[in-house]
Amino acid sequence: MTGGKKFDVAICGGGVGGLICALALSKYPDIHVDIYEAARTFTELGAGIGIWPRTRKIMKTLGLEEDIQRVLNAPREGEPTPVFTYRKSDQSEGFEFFQMVTPGGLLMLHRADFQQILLKHISQVVKTHTSKRLCSYSQPSSPSPITLSFEDGSTATCNVLIGADGIRSSARASLIRDLSARATATNDKVALGRMVEPTWSGCIAWRSLIPVEKLRAADPTHHAITQPTQYLGKDAYILVYPISQGRMINFVAFQVRHDLEGTVFPGHWVTPNGSKEDFVGAYKGWEPEVQTLLKCVEKPLRWAIHTAKHLPSLVSGRVVIIGDAAHAMTPHQGSGAGQAIEDAYLLATLLGHPSTTLQTIPLALSAYDAVRRPEARRVAEISIENGKMFTFHLDEYQHLERLGPEVEKEKLREMAGRFIKNWQWSWMGEIGGDIERAVRMFEVAVRR
Repeated sequence: MTGGKKFDVAICGGGVGGLICALALSKYPDIHVDIYEAARTFTELGAGIGIWPRTRKIMKTLGLEEDIQRVLNAPREGEPTPVFTYRKSDQSEGFEFFQMVTPGGLLMLHRADFQQILLKHISQVVKTHTSKRLCSYSQPSSPSPITLSFEDGSTATCNVLIGADGIRSSARASLIRDLSARATATNDKVALGRMVEPTWSGCIAWRSLIPVEKLRAADPTHHAITQPTQYLGKDAYILVYPISQGRMINFVAFQVRHDLEGTVFPGHWVTPNGSKEDFVGAYKGWEPEVQTLLKCVEKPLRWAIHTAKHLPSLVSGRVVIIGDAAHAMTPHQGSGAGQAIEDAYLLATLLGHPSTTLQTIPLALSAYDAVRRPEARRVAEISIENGKMFTFHLDEYQHLERLGPEVEKEKLREMAGRFIKNWQWSWMGEIGGDIERAVRMFEVAVRR
């Protein structure tokens, strides 16, 4: 560490969380940042990413709003905007039962577009390294540098390690070993050991991109051409929305076995270039709009959705994990990327605080953990509940067709009210309050 720098930060993982963290840290010239990405190039799996108003405010603060506007026609902040149309679709004649309208809407970006925006903004201020997959780290008890060991046999050092290396995180695994080594009770050690491996959520997602012209040729009046829509049914649902300035439709078909949540998935988690014949049977008898979408799907990617177990801490000394490495969750809240962004921004704010030094780094990370860990857990639990509602798994919504048309619609309106309640935090809340709370915790700890 030279030239007046406070300390060196290593970010392992070049996904959304890692890049946002690097960009936010770049605002502090006395902090040196290196990003280590496992792949040969910076790439993102998955097609779409949703940014709710709460997260959009962070984008604006980081100077990304103008570039985001270039790749999509974003609604004005606070402007009432339709987000999703919900349809009951597991029948020959589906029907719309709710349209969610929120202030500022939901920005829907192609992940690759968003990643390129972030790379553009950090290219001059952050050093990036590719083909660097973290294997483990060694953290001395003193403030001496942390040593990073990579799969290619190389090493690097840093004063702070931020693990943003996804759901199969090596940083998380090493952090759990640290926590286990300090645990005194055998039961605690055993419990921590079981937290290393992700677990299957019971959900499989089939992802594809549909050219909008292909869908328009099949049905010029199809809802998905202009309106993000969720087609709901028993044990399955489909999510579609336009991306890439309306040129493509992001298609995701979910199939859920709630009874298999927490089990081991029997196969590869991600299988590209799949056959739609492997999943269309789950939507047999669904409404015509769904059948049209299925006919337009080609070579879908099959993704077994896994989640991370809740840890007792996201921090060990000067090591911290963010995003999926910390709290990989189901996608039914559309907030996984947003939670990674909140992690990254709040963490960077604490590391950039004038009182953060080599000696006080652990206090800053502890404040991050105290605020972000319970909040991310809350969002993950809401996402699970949403998934059960979308697939009519909750007891009160399991057999709506037996209740008669009027009672069925009344129950669906009731369920829509729960959607709103579960999502309100994403447009009514602000991260500013969380940051103030974390900074206050840190400042109190420093003064002790």
